[in-house]
Amino acid sequence: MTNITPTPDGHVADAVKGNWVDNIAPMASRPFLRLSRADRPIGTWLLLLPCWWGLSLAMIYDQTVTWHDAWIAVSCAIGAWLMRGAGCTWNDISDRHYDGQVERTRSRPIPSGQISVPKAVIWMCIQAFIAFSILLTYHVNAIFLGIMALVPVAIYPFAKRFTWWPQVFLGLAFNWGALLAWTAHTGSLIAPAIALYMAGIAWTLFYDTIYAHQDTEDDALIGVKSTARLFGTNTTPWLWRFLIATILLMAISTTLTALPQASTLALLLVLAGSCFMGWHMARQLHRLDINDPKICLLLFRENRTTGMIPLVFFCIALLV
Repeated sequence: MTNITPTPDGHVADAVKGNWVDNIAPMASRPFLRLSRADRPIGTWLLLLPCWWGLSLAMIYDQTVTWHDAWIAVSCAIGAWLMRGAGCTWNDISDRHYDGQVERTRSRPIPSGQISVPKAVIWMCIQAFIAFSILLTYHVNAIFLGIMALVPVAIYPFAKRFTWWPQVFLGLAFNWGALLAWTAHTGSLIAPAIALYMAGIAWTLFYDTIYAHQDTEDDALIGVKSTARLFGTNTTPWLWRFLIATILLMAISTTLTALPQASTLALLLVLAGSCFMGWHMARQLHRLDINDPKICLLLFRENRTTGMIPLVFFCIALLV
């Protein structure tokens, strides 16, 4: 491993260059915002997009759109930012002894000494409390689901210590919003939402395996497990499997969603969204080089567009 001294201004190694946290945020707030990954917005998008998938498909399913749905959409965005921040804070607290040994993560706020663990715990609780206050505005069944989401969130930082498949636990946590938003709209949880959730988990296995290839050498030295280390040079065939699973499960979800009341055109649109999502994932695979960390990070970040593609088709289907 290469020894890296954290930058004097506290910039985190894999943060977006020229991000607003490093440039315009008040100096005192920067360690907390970096702890929440506010300088790396891709994670918030990956948490938010399944929420918007679930909401849009729920509206297609029952052909009902209300002003409360606008609140669900906006509050999901706020909640995704908060809970991603709280989850990342918990992750960094749990991984503080590992992060200091990995080149990409040793410049994070806790291992680099920008913030203490007690302050990080307080910051995590503040974010979680605000998110819980938002959750209380939802249907009681959605509130119950939101509380249950804490289980995979709590387990995830430790998963890489006992399983080669920690990305499964990340998928369970990151796609919970599909179940939550569907239930916030309809008040119940049925097969299309569960299929959508499973599609999101397969998608997470796809993009986070790519992401994990940035750290395989350091992870091997410190004994951290991941699908990237498990698959090794056999990664690409596994990613094709995750791609196919993502598209098939999303196609099942969208078909079950549209068949009861939506038009034939709406059904074709939601299915097209699944297909074009698969096309975008395939483009990533053709460019993937697991031995190039820069390419892996670039492709990982492209998954914001990947997740936006079906959402655009779902929204158009709502209008027909």
